[in-house]
Order: sequence, then structure tokens, then C-alpha cells
Amino acid sequence: MHAAAAARGPAALHAATVDHGLRPEARDEAEAVARQAGALGIPHTILTWSPRGPHPGTGIQAAARAARYRLLAAHATEVGAARLLTAHTRDDQAETVLMRLCAGSGPAGLAGMRPERDLGAGLTLARPFLRLAKASLVAWCDARGIAYLRDPSNQDERFARARLRRMLPLLAAEGLTVERLVRLAERAARDDAALDRLAADALARLTRAGEGVIDGRALAVLPEAIALRVLDRALDRAGARPGRLERLERLADALLSALREGRPQRRTFRGFLIAADPQGTIRLAPAPPRAAIRGDDLLGNG
Repeated sequence: MHAAAAARGPAALHAATVDHGLRPEARDEAEAVARQAGALGIPHTILTWSPRGPHPGTGIQAAARAARYRLLAAHATEVGAARLLTAHTRDDQAETVLMRLCAGSGPAGLAGMRPERDLGAGLTLARPFLRLAKASLVAWCDARGIAYLRDPSNQDERFARARLRRMLPLLAAEGLTVERLVRLAERAARDDAALDRLAADALARLTRAGEGVIDGRALAVLPEAIALRVLDRALDRAGARPGRLERLERLADALLSALREGRPQRRTFRGFLIAADPQGTIRLAPAPPRAAIRGDDLLGNG
């Protein structure tokens, strides 16, 4: 907030703080930010997360993060902002990459947080400090007498990020430094973008007779990394709900094997029925209610 005010002037800015209601002192902290914003002449709003019913008992950090961005994006739209700025640093990026490495993510996940991301409705999420070490940001605040608070949840080892943060010095001693994790993210982002462009071009070539029909024979001869993304993009375009990479890989393995052998195949995935006929045509359609309820990868071989 202070850096943006110095760079752009307070008149160009709005500030917002999300109170997730997870710690009793959170409201006081949000009000402290409001006072700093007021001293700079920046309008400030406290946004409160009020989920229906109690806060979730598991996955609380992920749920809070999703709520935070939802609230911030809605507020940005309300005040007419084109960019939403967050202060994520290089250290945050390294922790994110390490978490996703532990989760077995592919290139898109290992790319970590992007410097900019389109949130839709004319709003861009930007992280201007993503290449900056956290220590440099803290030193910048100290040098200017800017007060800041430390979130105690960052040290709470109930959460995976806090546990991994504690391990970072040990990993650095073995060569897995913050700098190398960040470099891994940059390489993964580069490769992910290249694969995504190839998949987009392939999907445009392979789609026939409408968005729900794909040339499966042509899909089956593509490199598997591209074919996987073509399927993912086709499902996204059809309006399928999000899904996990491991399940997408299982779908692709079964579907591509069937296509190469000229066998029919029917699978449900992400709320859609994916059906390949012996002639190699793939059709996507919303799954029948019963199949959708019974789960992904339900129907098996056709």
C-alpha cells in the first residue's frame, strides 16, 4: 500500500483488508491497516468473510484464500479498479512451488504464482513484488518506519505451508534454495505456456462439427502431453467443472488406448460424458444425472 502510494499517488488507489473471522485479533489488525490508509489519504474497506454455517473444519486455508480473492475481486469491480495488487514475495513463491512439488503437480502447478493473472470482468491480479525477497520488503518498511504485523498462522504447524517454511533452511543446505525453487517456477511457466499454445492450436484443428466433437484419431497420434491438454481445454470450453490432474491422466490413458486400438470407450469426468466410437470420433456431453452422481471414471470400457 505504501509503495503503491509512493509510485502512483493515493488518489489512484483503494485499499481493502479481508477479515476472515478466524482469529479474534484479526479485526484490530484490519483496523490498523485502515488507519495507515487514512493517514495516506487512501480509501479503505474491511471485507468480512461470512460463510454459510461454520467455517470449514478441514482445508481452512484454501477456503479462506478462495474467499479472500472472491471478496477482493468483487470489491475491485465495485470501485471500478482495473488491477488488484497483492504483496506476495519471492519467498511466498518458493513455498508455493514446494507445496505443489509435494502434491505432485505438473508444469502448470510448478509454475507457481504468476506475476499477472486475468480474473475476468476487466480485472487483472498483479504481484509486483514476486521477484523481491521478503527480507528486502521488511527492510524497506523498517527504513521508513512503516508498522507491520506478523500473522501467527504463518508459524502454525497445523498448516502445511508453515511446516514447509520451517524446512526451507534444511533444504537450502542441500542445494534446494529459494532461488532454485523460484527458477524452477520460471522454467515451468515457460514450458507450460509453450505446451498450452500447442494444445490450443491442436484443439482448433481437431474440433469437428461443433465444439462437442473431436477427431480422436488425430488426437491419438499427438504427444501425450499435448493430447492431455487438448482434452482439458475441450472440457473447459464445454463448461465442465474443475478436476484433478491425476484423474485427467487416467481418462487420457484409457481414451487414447481405446482410440489406438479402435475400441469404443465411455467415461464420465468433471460432470461430462466422454464417448469415443470405433471410428475415432469423440463426443462430449453433460453426463446423465445418475452417472454424474456416481462419480468420475464411472463407466469404464464401452
